[in-house]
Amino acid sequence: MNSDSYVENLIQELRRGAIVLAVLNLLREEQYGYSALKLLAERGLEVDQGTLYPLLRRLEGQGLLESRWRIEEERPRRYYVISAEGLALLPRLVDEWSKLTETMNKALWIEKE
Repeated sequence: MNSDSYVENLIQELRRGAIVLAVLNLLREEQYGYSALKLLAERGLEVDQGTLYPLLRRLEGQGLLESRWRIEEERPRRYYVISAEGLALLPRLVDEWSKLTETMNKALWIEKE
């Protein structure tokens, strides 16, 4: 494995949990896949389609999201929204994320300038 792809893999591993949390939070309001991609990007989190769509299916399979097909502008779109189970879990995940970032900031000796 060359150095660039190794680094890229490490970065993807770091981002994976953050993307799950961001998607669950974003889908408190119903979105279709492409609109979710755009909103995540607007908020500074670039996610490619090859990452988002499998994640949406996985989270739905785990019972954290629900989806339904709707036809808008004469084309079918699958809309996703967080499920009751996902909504109940979200505050715990947000709390854990906050604790983790605080801990990592200390562990990495990040100084505020």
